[in-house]
Amino acid sequence: MNLFDLTGKKAIVTGSTRGLGKGMAEGLLEAGAEVVIMGTSAKALEVAAEYTAQGYVCHGVACNLGDREDLKKGFADAMALLGDHLDIFVNAAGIQRRNFCEDFTLEDWDAVIDVNLNAVFMLCQLAGREMIKNGYGKIINVASMLSFFGGFTVPAYAASKGAVAQLTKALSNEWASKGINVNAVAPGYMATDMNTALLADEGRNTEITGRIPAKRWGTGDDMKGITVFLSSAGSDYLSGAVIPVDGGYLSK
Repeated sequence: MNLFDLTGKKAIVTGSTRGLGKGMAEGLLEAGAEVVIMGTSAKALEVAAEYTAQGYVCHGVACNLGDREDLKKGFADAMALLGDHLDIFVNAAGIQRRNFCEDFTLEDWDAVIDVNLNAVFMLCQLAGREMIKNGYGKIINVASMLSFFGGFTVPAYAASKGAVAQLTKALSNEWASKGINVNAVAPGYMATDMNTALLADEGRNTEITGRIPAKRWGTGDDMKGITVFLSSAGSDYLSGAVIPVDGGYLSK
């Protein structure tokens, strides 16, 4: 028995048109899962078509996760594409706004909290309801190093990711007995579009890289293994965990 074979499993991955989410979706596809790429624009359909052309079973759904009605419609559309069955749900979508705390606008606060926290809860709830029917499911939330640290000039992001870690534990407490594993992955410093400003800041880049024992920033490919593991039978007795994928940053 291959504990990590996901053949026949059906998955939805939000925020999977680029960056870490795309790496997570690709890992699931490579392990044999059927995947819905969920993004905010028509690019979701384009990315899905690219994977389909490579021989994978992949679909695309575009929806605005900051709009609650559009979110619910997007989830329903994804479920229909999967034949109304769901085994794996990955909350990888997230946005960032930067400003000093004293200047951070409420508009930016609301935008970040809506996508990074409110949408995560709503989607976990929608996915959980489907999984409870089947007595089985894997939910993976994407936390952050800022689930542990406060960060600088990102108060809304830090607040949202701290909340995602706690939400993951709360959901696990109620759903683990129903056959649903709810865990979170906490990526370290990743070379993605969200971190363009940090990557371009020579001083901060050098400081951060110097603290990472692996001596490099992570990539979407570094998210594949943990995603497959948390989606597979290999993690059936793991729930409520927040797992760093950070090149050793957190432990230094």
